[in-house]
Amino acid sequence: MLAIGLLSLAFSFAGAPISTQAISVAEIQGDSFRSPYEGQTLNDVYGILTAKDKYGGWISDVPSSDPRKSNGLRIYGPRALRGVDVGDDISLTGHVAEYRAASSPNDLSLTELNDIRDIIVFSRGNHVKPVLLGEDRTPPYGQPSAYDDGPDGWLSIPNNVTRLEAENATLRPDLYGLDFWESLEGQLVTVPSPVAANFPDRFGAVWVYGAWPVSGLNSRGGLTVHFPESDGAPDAHNGAILIGHPLDGTKLPRAYMGMEMSDITGVVTYQFGNYYILPLTAPDVVWAPEEWARRSTLHSGTSPCELTIGDYNVENMGPRSWHLRTIADHIVSYLNAPDIVFLQEIQDDSGTKDDGTVSADKTLSRLTAAIARVSLYEARYEYAYVAPENDMDGGQPGGNIRVAYLWRPEKVSLVPDSPTGNATQATEAILDEQGKLALSYNPGRIDPTNAAWEEARKPVAAAWQTSTGERFYTVNVHYSSKHDSSSVQGDARPPVNGKSEQRAAQVNVTATFVSSLLTIDPDAHVIVGGDMNEFLQTRSVFAPFAGLLTDMNAIAGVPPAERYTYVYEQHAQEIDHILVSEAVKAKGGSVEHIHVNTWAASKGAQTSDHDPTVAKVRVCAVEGDGSPYGDQSDSGAAQAPWNQIIVL
Repeated sequence: MLAIGLLSLAFSFAGAPISTQAISVAEIQGDSFRSPYEGQTLNDVYGILTAKDKYGGWISDVPSSDPRKSNGLRIYGPRALRGVDVGDDISLTGHVAEYRAASSPNDLSLTELNDIRDIIVFSRGNHVKPVLLGEDRTPPYGQPSAYDDGPDGWLSIPNNVTRLEAENATLRPDLYGLDFWESLEGQLVTVPSPVAANFPDRFGAVWVYGAWPVSGLNSRGGLTVHFPESDGAPDAHNGAILIGHPLDGTKLPRAYMGMEMSDITGVVTYQFGNYYILPLTAPDVVWAPEEWARRSTLHSGTSPCELTIGDYNVENMGPRSWHLRTIADHIVSYLNAPDIVFLQEIQDDSGTKDDGTVSADKTLSRLTAAIARVSLYEARYEYAYVAPENDMDGGQPGGNIRVAYLWRPEKVSLVPDSPTGNATQATEAILDEQGKLALSYNPGRIDPTNAAWEEARKPVAAAWQTSTGERFYTVNVHYSSKHDSSSVQGDARPPVNGKSEQRAAQVNVTATFVSSLLTIDPDAHVIVGGDMNEFLQTRSVFAPFAGLLTDMNAIAGVPPAERYTYVYEQHAQEIDHILVSEAVKAKGGSVEHIHVNTWAASKGAQTSDHDPTVAKVRVCAVEGDGSPYGDQSDSGAAQAPWNQIIVL
């Protein structure tokens, strides 16, 4: 039997005629994304069959001394390999193609041989040693591509500036993630001690990383998008890879974040916009986290000026939603019934029925009633919202989702004497008859006819007062989603960040409104929160907030890896934020992300696709007894080096 690596292609395999025209697999793959032999038909291509599927298989040739050149290759043809088994040492003739599905123009291409003929089997039972990732080859930190070179790296805007395969530059697998996986395309590899970074996707594939260095590792075992400790762009988690369907028909475990599995050996390929490893067989579960989300440690203070603020995207909640009672339980049992709750994705009273209904009184009254029933504290909430125009705010058709507030009237109330705005009325900062900062509509929408809000939820501002009459101000937002984004591992560099320009405009409108409050009262206590559908690491989008608002995580000293409310692909990420003005920041505070959904046992067990957050803040110039606030030694602000990184 022949072991790969023992023969040079300058000589024949056992029984094969000598062919000085033979071209190695490494030469076919080349040192860039596209094969230098694309479009040519090649004779006498040698290799050992390492794996098969119903569409063909993969061969491995003698390992290349050049780490840019893979010695593995896809052999395509549903019937091309009949009579050929894994371990067979073969030669064949085939046409070199770069395959990309016509329906996926942003995919990278997959180098393959098709139109297969003239197969010769020289020996059987050969063994190919897989590349041991983390030892033989290790994924690099940093950016996916050399063309992700803006100030925010792979999150930079403008995006879609360069087409990777049009450039077809020489691979740098030591520096860039896409180059690394491309340099292994078609090869047999082993992922030692893989850990799941997310639930399986809709195809059943699972993102994992192996026993090699990674960045942003959180306490659950996921990989969090975060600012680097030194100045620069956020890491793209190049060390994570999708594990696809096992080639032997076995089933992958129902993974969730932090689940550890046995070693995975399979072939590297590219499909559906990402690099994958197709395992020879499914791994076993070695260990899985058994700790589930814990309730917040933050409780409303006895001082009327010390408040808890909850934030929760409740994912298309209508009056008959199955998860309404569970959300009510989360608000009470996990968030400790905050004094104010910012809600997003509250549907109208007819749910998804597109019948012109825009009121959400039934939805919110049922939610507040459910909270009262489950509450250990007998928490009673009032609610407020501004009804949208029918079918004008995007989201699930017919649902008319909007932002809304819940509040506990024994602790806070809306500042009176201003009417509630309607869908098209813009609230503005004014001075009331007492000479105090107020809103012309309370609550009211912010510049709702601005083009930034086309097919998007309009933010709602509110002016509040504590039981002692101290005022503070909130803005509840739900910015445009990332629909129409391209794959991070696709051809467009930097990858398309869908609706990023619209979100930047929405941030700008919000910042202009907050500035109008602070122009009248520079010491105003302002809290902006909600589903912003963007990472703070996309600094260009959040630039209007710089110097105006500060992230509560930075104030509270939350470790960067623990700042997440959502998981998508391999990334644990924070897209729900609570940001505060200088007056709130100066008094310190706390914030906790409650992982009732990202730590669920399965995707189907999630109540929402977002985690809720609860913050504790102080909103008065002086304490309720008239004494000024002193230093808040437990706030974490003085200990948070990330304050200098997150400048929002």
